[in-house]
Amino acid sequence: CIRTEFHALKVVYLCMCAWYLGYLFADIVPEDSLSSAIENLQSIGEKPVLKAPPPKRQKCDHWSPCSPGSYAYRLLSGGGKEKLAKICFEDELLISEQKGNVGRGINIAIVNYFSGPMITFIKNAPQESLLLMVTHDDGSSRLKDDAKKVIAELGSKEIWNMKFRSSWAFIAAKGFKLPDDIQKEKINHSDNSKNRYNGWPAEIQIEGCIPVNLI
Repeated sequence: CIRTEFHALKVVYLCMCAWYLGYLFADIVPEDSLSSAIENLQSIGEKPVLKAPPPKRQKCDHWSPCSPGSYAYRLLSGGGKEKLAKICFEDELLISEQKGNVGRGINIAIVNYFSGPMITFIKNAPQESLLLMVTHDDGSSRLKDDAKKVIAELGSKEIWNMKFRSSWAFIAAKGFKLPDDIQKEKINHSDNSKNRYNGWPAEIQIEGCIPVNLI
């Protein structure tokens, strides 16, 4: 009987010691450390999550870089009143809302060359110039046949089809030939049953890479 009572007292004593040590440990160790330890134990055995690095930004926001020895370009027509036209060449915005040089009609950028009215502007562009054109709002109402002819002589096929608020983008070369495999022109006509914006068709864009050694 004495041995049984002693054994029972021993068990009670050990339980009290364990409770006291647990209370003391919880009081000493900060709560956030305990939470972190529990989370670490729970995460044991879980597979690590591998995150792909963010894609590197390319010139003119291309998805893939142009090859060495090529110029990157992107032409974006206007889309609605809030989205203005843009022309980017070698990662420089030649025409954009940020530049404050987007106007209603046909916006033209000639690389390393800027000047007056459109027909004179194009005719006076020096040989070996690259011309980039996009519309914003309407580029057809005041576009006369003589102006269309000048643009058509640069290789445009859609300039004769321009309608009210057509979204249009065109890239041309004066005094040299662009590669046959690059997209040079795109048009999207206003259609009330299909327009993305109220009275406006969706904006369009063309982009690509132009070899440096064409001239």
